[in-house]
Amino acid sequence: MKKITHIKEIIFKEDRYHMNWLREDFPYAAVKVPKELDYQVYHKKQGDCIHTEILFNNRQDKPVFTHTGSISVSFPLQDKYESSEVCMKYRCHTHIFCGEDVSYVMALRMGGDAPHLGMVVEEGSLSSYSVTRNVASRSNDRGCFWLHPSAMQFAPGETKRLSWVVFPHKGKIDFYEQMGKYRQYVKVEADHYVLFPDEKVNIRIMPSFEAEHVWVDGAEIMAKDGQYHVEYSSRIPREKILHICVDGIRTICRLLVQEEPYKLAAARCRFIAEHQQYYGELRQLDGAYLAYDNEEKLQVYRPVNDYNGGRERVGMGLLLSEYLQDGSEIAEDLEKSLQSYIRFVERELADPETGEVFNDVGRDGSYTRQYNLPWYATFFTELYRQYHEKRYLVTAYRILLRFYKEGGSKFYPIDLPVLLIDEALKAAGMENERIELGVWFRAHADQLVKTGRDYPPSEVNYEQSIVAPAADVLLKVYCLSGEGKYLRAAREQMEVLDLFNGTQPDYHLYENAVRHWDGYWFGKRELYGDTFPHYWSALTGNVFLLYAQITGDAFYEKRAEDSLRGVLPLIFPDGSASCAYVFPQSVNGISGAYYDPYANDQDWGLYFYLRNRKQRGGQKNGENA
Repeated sequence: MKKITHIKEIIFKEDRYHMNWLREDFPYAAVKVPKELDYQVYHKKQGDCIHTEILFNNRQDKPVFTHTGSISVSFPLQDKYESSEVCMKYRCHTHIFCGEDVSYVMALRMGGDAPHLGMVVEEGSLSSYSVTRNVASRSNDRGCFWLHPSAMQFAPGETKRLSWVVFPHKGKIDFYEQMGKYRQYVKVEADHYVLFPDEKVNIRIMPSFEAEHVWVDGAEIMAKDGQYHVEYSSRIPREKILHICVDGIRTICRLLVQEEPYKLAAARCRFIAEHQQYYGELRQLDGAYLAYDNEEKLQVYRPVNDYNGGRERVGMGLLLSEYLQDGSEIAEDLEKSLQSYIRFVERELADPETGEVFNDVGRDGSYTRQYNLPWYATFFTELYRQYHEKRYLVTAYRILLRFYKEGGSKFYPIDLPVLLIDEALKAAGMENERIELGVWFRAHADQLVKTGRDYPPSEVNYEQSIVAPAADVLLKVYCLSGEGKYLRAAREQMEVLDLFNGTQPDYHLYENAVRHWDGYWFGKRELYGDTFPHYWSALTGNVFLLYAQITGDAFYEKRAEDSLRGVLPLIFPDGSASCAYVFPQSVNGISGAYYDPYANDQDWGLYFYLRNRKQRGGQKNGENA
């Protein structure tokens, strides 16, 4: 075993790309400690495996207590977005679990080719991580990770140890299989990590060794059929952290009980109508759904993109329309609110005659944004489904026609309503319009087939909400055409899309996609950093669910449900909401681990959940690939 003083690169010998997994701008295993402590760092290399050991010593003649965050150790990986060509070969998604004694990093090459990088803590405990970012890189660089050992108590002169091993692996399944080779490992799995009142979930505790004692929240659990299980449910919404101890090895499982979706939607829609709809002296904003500051209890409007009266805020209108279509509640106040919003949209944001969609109130088209058109086409299609008035469907059709005539076939739109409007046009007897849009949809899918994984940059160079739209459009056009080439191309996209999602036993992380910039662009705190969850993560759930409906694949149906549930924590049972949860303990030294005070654009997540719940059980298309 070769001793190494400093590690400047990690390159696995079987890697045909010779990727260096370490960043160049931060040292590996750099340490920050309180002034009362000393430390030493040692590395040993054995083949492709690198063992790192850090010794912390209390040099005082009195005890020293640390807390989570007192000590930081850098783990600088290549988790940043450049061109798609660079990302596929030389960049990675980093999935971190600071689960006390069971802590690890699963890094996956963005293109999916093995070997990938794994790290598992062999001795010691981690409780959280922070991030240092280069703000000049804006949304394209996730930054350097700093791992935080759990709180410790040092006697005078005492030394404590943190050690880990870095190793290559072949992917998610292989990573977890290998963990048990390097330490006694306890794997924890739950049926769901976001659950609803009175829903019972089974939590499985699977040691990699023959355990003598298993404790959960202080109660000993007996093995059943050679496995350890605990069941959990709650009648009231709440967070629940299960504290697990297996023969002295401690870890956690973090669950969230969320309000039942339709009750949640009822509370949210009423909050929007009562607190986020503008009725004042400013005519341009009359009827608008605006962002809301939960701290100051004030509506928010700024004539800048992510805080204006248009764009993503249409998600609030979509949620109200979807909720009211259910028909389980006769809600005249919500109906009145939605009608007022429709008048606002037609007056200020979307021209029913031309299909033009504007970026902000006053029909302000000074900033061109292709994302806007499919969103408002979806909105008007939902209005047709709700009111059965053909004029709404005509508007949606004109918007999509304009989208394509302005180059939409080369764009990666978020939630293009291919099947939604096709079904509506068929129901309305608008066959010529349906055929015309069908031609455009197929041309769009053909372009996606041709482009493959050579993704063009968008508002972020490379991101989950580029890959998910590619898979989404391809699957939808497969449903229209039955041509196997679209399904095969969608599968190729899904292989890459899968890599964004983690599987850690924490409702913030499980089946939530890596995103790390939305708290800056849409939040009050304007802080970059990992957003677990962020509502666009549910785009992956939409893709997985449609694939499951096409193929009958129960594995993807389960993953879809977890993905769609995973973003619901952004809506609170009282109807208030947050645009993002900034997950790291700190970002550039600023405290994280908070729901941003702004309710802004998060309602898409709940809209997707309701829409997909309604559409489940539909006809499955036969596979022709």
